[in-house]
Amino acid sequence: MSNLIVHGGTPLRGRITPSANKNAVLPILCATLLTSEPLRLHGVPDITDVRKILEIFRTLGSQVTLDPATRTLDLCHRDTVFDPAHHHLPEEMRSSIMLVPPLLARFGVARLEDNVKGCTLGVREIDPHVDVFQRFGGTIERQDGSLLVRRAGSLKATDHWLDYASVTTTENFVLCAVAADGLSTLNNAASEPHVQEFCRFMTMMGAHIEGLGTSRLSVRGGKALRGGEFRFEEDFHEITTFLALGAITGGDVVVRNSVPGNFPLIDRTFAKFGVHISHEDGWSRASVSGPLKVQVPFTSNVLTKVEAAPWPYVPVDLLPIFIALGVRAQGNAMFWNKVYDGALGWTTELSKFGAHVFLSDPHRLITFGGGAPMGPAVVESPYIIRVAIALFMVAASIEGRSEIRNATPIRRAHPHFVENLRSLGVQVEWTAEE
Repeated sequence: MSNLIVHGGTPLRGRITPSANKNAVLPILCATLLTSEPLRLHGVPDITDVRKILEIFRTLGSQVTLDPATRTLDLCHRDTVFDPAHHHLPEEMRSSIMLVPPLLARFGVARLEDNVKGCTLGVREIDPHVDVFQRFGGTIERQDGSLLVRRAGSLKATDHWLDYASVTTTENFVLCAVAADGLSTLNNAASEPHVQEFCRFMTMMGAHIEGLGTSRLSVRGGKALRGGEFRFEEDFHEITTFLALGAITGGDVVVRNSVPGNFPLIDRTFAKFGVHISHEDGWSRASVSGPLKVQVPFTSNVLTKVEAAPWPYVPVDLLPIFIALGVRAQGNAMFWNKVYDGALGWTTELSKFGAHVFLSDPHRLITFGGGAPMGPAVVESPYIIRVAIALFMVAASIEGRSEIRNATPIRRAHPHFVENLRSLGVQVEWTAEE
């Protein structure tokens, strides 16, 4: 584990070019196994999960060449082999489960370790994925510490309706469907920007997908996929993060953003705390006139609310970012996580800064801003990427030395996070935990 030390109270100023979205990059890397033709990917971020997947590719015999300067990745899986008795998929990484469909399609078998998990956001079941594998003709066998997924014959097209709009389950359905003969349809599909980016990559490889950006996807499979070239978009999570860091410190941060069409609701959520977001010529900027202030709704007897749920709601992953703004803003606001049951327990750490928050239930939190002055603190982050960043945001807005302990998960999504912060004028450093 590593900790972040920050000397706060300095307004952040400057320009940032964000990295690609981890949640688009990882499924796309998994999808590359579906073709034996060469692929070139531009803008691959230097994050821990990417390194783990590239290492498993090398272990399986794939050709992997990454230019560290340009972050251009050349892949070829022509000589790839998979033996479930010897090859293990990366553990403690949720995206490992998306390696199952391409392995199933190419080799007829995949082995998944039981210890497949991501951030500590609550129960992360794999049953929806198992259901998808079975509907396409896969069989599941439990072994000691792992699951073995097999197919007898070719994968079979199917129609499916998800219990809830799961991102990784949607992507796993598409991965299976492009390898199955016939037309497959999925209802209640996730439609997040990274799912759309993933589907665009699949289309580039020759997949036929209809309903992009909607809750119903139709995929015609059975066609050999080709190689090609693809460039990743900037991560809307990272764009939002740096805009929020500029706002909470009273600075002026401009962030590269080629997809402003993803931001109308995010912009309106910023506005609830007195932050104006503008988009011009491929760049986005957060502007604040005076201190952060919660905007009172027209219906004045209700609290200003931020409701986070599957897209096109405010993304759940960004809720901690807005909680940090709420803590530092004058006025009261309610935050509602409609997805995860363990995602708000960390907010007790905010009281160490002197923040006044109240956890109504496992899904709802109220911030009471503008009270007693807040001071620097040493806080503990759970293993949740954006929570570690939210705690850092609060620390960066307060004059003095603060420490965010166990901030390691930031490295799973944001390459060069500290270097980017230093370029904006923040005194910050990583330090190993004793």
